[in-house]
Formats: sequence, C-alpha cells, structure tokens
Amino acid sequence: MMVRSLGLGFGIAAAIFALFSWAGPWFFLEGRRPFQLNFTAGAVLGLGFGLSIDRILRVSRKAAIHVMGLAAVPGMLIMAAVGSHFAVFFPQLDPTLDKVFGSLMLWFYGFALVGALWVARRA
Repeated sequence: MMVRSLGLGFGIAAAIFALFSWAGPWFFLEGRRPFQLNFTAGAVLGLGFGLSIDRILRVSRKAAIHVMGLAAVPGMLIMAAVGSHFAVFFPQLDPTLDKVFGSLMLWFYGFALVGALWVARRA
C-alpha cells in the first residue's frame, strides 16, 4: 500500500510537470476569468482525486486519508522544488508566475486531502 501510494504521488507530480511543460502558456492567461477557471479546475480535479483514491489504489475507505497523505507528500515536495526554481523548469513562462503555480499546486493537493478525509470519515 505504501509503495503504491508513493508511486502514485510521483506519477501525479510527473504528469503535472509534463502538463505545465507542454501547455503552461495556456494556464497563465491574462485576466481574472482564466485565473478563476484555473483554481476551480484545480479544486475539482483535486477533490475528484481525493474522493476516488480508495478505488484507484484498491484500499478500504478507512485508509483513504492515509494513502492520500502518502500520495500527496511527494507531489507537494516536488512541486515546491519546481516552484522555487520556476524559471529553470519552465523557461517559456514568465518567472513571476511562480507564486501562482505554487498556490495552484497547494490548492490541488489541499482539495485532494479534503476529498480523502471525506471518504475516510464516511467509512
């Protein structure tokens, strides 16, 4: 269970990194509406991830928060490192967007943890 959770966490972090490397300019458009849409999508995806973590990893609902914690920690640590060296990892993007990227990552992982907590408490 622990290895699968950590593996999933590294996989999600790699997918996020690939997504922003490939489609980063489309995430950071000028204006309020794209900003709101990014954070809404981050919340929905994170919550969906947290609500389905027990089914993804085939564990009991009671273990959902434990496995989500193990999956979220590698991603949060990797994304913190990426955010601190944002211009190195994403040279095509404006380096001042590092704070927005970091906030979006915390938003996603926070909602994932809330979703898993909801699943575990309802077990």
